[in-house]
Amino acid sequence: MPEILTVTLNPTVDLSTAVDHVVPGEKLRCAPPVTDPGGGGINVARAIRLLGGESRALVALGGHNGDKLRCLLEGEGIRLIPLQAPGETRLSLAVMEEATGRQFRFVLPGPEWNAAGLKAVLAAITTAVPEGGHVVLSGSVPDGLPDDIAGCIGAKLAARGARLIVDTSGPALARLAEGAEVPPFLLRMDQGEARALSGLALDSRAESAEFAAGLVARGVASVVVVGRGADGSVLAAEGVRLHAVTPPVPVRSKVGAGDSFLGAFALSLSRGEDLATALRWGVAAASAAVMTDATGLCTREDTEALFGRCAVTGLAADRRAPAQG
Repeated sequence: MPEILTVTLNPTVDLSTAVDHVVPGEKLRCAPPVTDPGGGGINVARAIRLLGGESRALVALGGHNGDKLRCLLEGEGIRLIPLQAPGETRLSLAVMEEATGRQFRFVLPGPEWNAAGLKAVLAAITTAVPEGGHVVLSGSVPDGLPDDIAGCIGAKLAARGARLIVDTSGPALARLAEGAEVPPFLLRMDQGEARALSGLALDSRAESAEFAAGLVARGVASVVVVGRGADGSVLAAEGVRLHAVTPPVPVRSKVGAGDSFLGAFALSLSRGEDLATALRWGVAAASAAVMTDATGLCTREDTEALFGRCAVTGLAADRRAPAQG
């Protein structure tokens, strides 16, 4: 089975807690905190392990927070490839307001990188990339690294026959949507990111699929997935438009749903399964993740149960869909 390498360049030490009410100006007494390793690629690796698979996680670590994060990852049995970061690993805080069920998330900035750091990143990935495997680049791009980091990594992977899977945001996503010399195999984004990128409302499944198919047609990626929240996800590839959704589930926290999707999707591909099956696993894992508290990810039991109830349907091209902005 081809190996999976996850890449996290801007990880976090995640703290989560709860209070009765969030109010200004008062000292708020919190519940005992839970500390988890955080960051897109890290959560993808953790989800893969929770689902019974294996991967290696290349993670940029720095300072005391980096030491803490390393201990957390090793404690979970993650096969870690550490990369020296140019400063202190960042912290994030999630606070659940128990009276309302609302969650407040505070994310501190991480270290700033430079050109030498970019060379170190590309060298580490080139050394660690599995021959013919999958590389998952997930999470934000640190300050100082170029917006086209995914394209830089894709160029390095081409000679190894590895597939690049990307889930990023902001300027890095916008840059990737312009096209890369070596495009990724798969690009995933959520509904809000797709709306911002397209300039369209994308209210229907067909409109989301039309947008995703347009990116595929322009060579942005071989496969594009748009997450639609409780309405599941749509997938577009050449000649393929699919939608998958699970039955409604109780929502505890939406943190980690996208990373759980990617972990299950990449694991399915590494097992030789087709896109429709990988989409089912991804949607099932994302639904399972929202059923867990705070920064919890999917569980294997819930994911397997939801997979059996996940409906996949083909979508016809929407000739009435407006042109992308």
